[in-house]
Amino acid sequence: MKIEKTTLPGVLLVKPKLFGDTRGFFIETWNRDRYAEQGLDVDFVQDNLSFSRKGILRGLHFQNPHGQGKLVQVLEGEVFDVAVDIRKGSPTFGQWLGVNLSSENRHQFYVPAGFAHGFCVLSETALFSYKCSDLYHPEHECSILWNDPDLKIDWPVSAPQLSEKDRSGRLLRELPETSLPEYIA
Repeated sequence: MKIEKTTLPGVLLVKPKLFGDTRGFFIETWNRDRYAEQGLDVDFVQDNLSFSRKGILRGLHFQNPHGQGKLVQVLEGEVFDVAVDIRKGSPTFGQWLGVNLSSENRHQFYVPAGFAHGFCVLSETALFSYKCSDLYHPEHECSILWNDPDLKIDWPVSAPQLSEKDRSGRLLRELPETSLPEYIA
């Protein structure tokens, strides 16, 4: 396994080791001790699975309080996955990073608490799996508008299919400061 730091502190790209032969392959997708040795020391408490069709965009979501760190991966298909730093006082506040995750590259993406997260489906369908460091608390969930002009996210889709919650997301600059997580150096 190889864990790579990215341009956003705490956001990591994980490349699990693949063991394969003519029968298929095996990948260890989570091992607390091995990941901790590589710098990803997180206690996950909830696993989620989502299925979506091409052109669907989910996000940009976050919870505060009860921020969720997420280790995400694609089991089937391909997505463009995005993390946005929304921590008040962070030197990278408002910056985003996007990566392609697929069943072919088998990469994982770690999005820490304090970041908004979203993805859009590039393949005909996608099966998306993620581990969360805190439980889902719908009363504390917020949605930032996917095409917030201040963020300038370069989504590979111009007219995505959105849920009502995501259509009514707010601009980051319109969110009350009390709804944003704090940056802790």
